[in-house]
Amino acid sequence: MFLLSKAAFDGGFNSYIFVFYRQAFATVALAPLAFFLEWITLSLNLTGVGLRYTSANLGAASSNAVPVITFFVALLFGMETLKVKTRTGMAKLAGMVICLGGVAVLAFYKGPHFKFFCLFKHLHRQKLHHPDSTSSHRSWVKGCFLMLFSNVAFSFWLVIQAILMKSYPSKLMFTTLQCFLSSIQSLVVAVAAERNLQEWKLGWNMRLFAVAYCGVVVTGVTYYLQAWIFEKKDPVFLVVPTPLTFIFTMLCSALLCDSIAVGRYA
Repeated sequence: MFLLSKAAFDGGFNSYIFVFYRQAFATVALAPLAFFLEWITLSLNLTGVGLRYTSANLGAASSNAVPVITFFVALLFGMETLKVKTRTGMAKLAGMVICLGGVAVLAFYKGPHFKFFCLFKHLHRQKLHHPDSTSSHRSWVKGCFLMLFSNVAFSFWLVIQAILMKSYPSKLMFTTLQCFLSSIQSLVVAVAAERNLQEWKLGWNMRLFAVAYCGVVVTGVTYYLQAWIFEKKDPVFLVVPTPLTFIFTMLCSALLCDSIAVGRYA
């Protein structure tokens, strides 16, 4: 590196322009690989479409499959082991069956609805004026499968991220680059899907709050903490507490006057 750089400088090449071209060539060389490995964009888009067909509770409940899928992906990459004849291996298999069975029940079983205390009634009235697409059984099942594919992409992203973090120790820069590449991909998809400029406007409403919270907290802070955990533990350890998401989402849904169903809605 030093020899070639010195030769270029001795030939009259400006050092600042050299650095720019150097980084530009590096970006071009790494961009295809980075785009290919950026599974999080696919996961987020599938989650968004899946939520339009289902509910927030189903979205959180389907995340119970993330530990199972992540374990299988880590198993493929040689990061985990499974000894079926041991008690530990049998316990792992039993946990996988329970998680996947619960997701299947939510997708295909139509159970009773429950409504608890309601604190934000104005949001409930706003929802009545904007009905969603969860009334159709076909749409509900379609949304469940989209959420499942989203979890698969998310699990692959976690395992790949854990592998990359072993050779890229800068957690903050790593998280920033991921968000930057994902935003470019998301922009292309969003422009192709929605070209009405009115839909791109953000006001002082729930849209702005949802985007700000999901962007800063869920994506920025959470992904940085994930990168920090990968330095200490493996991806399966990270996703073990994932089922708690369903409990928190269910409690928040009750506060927002959303009905809680055992299984699908229709």
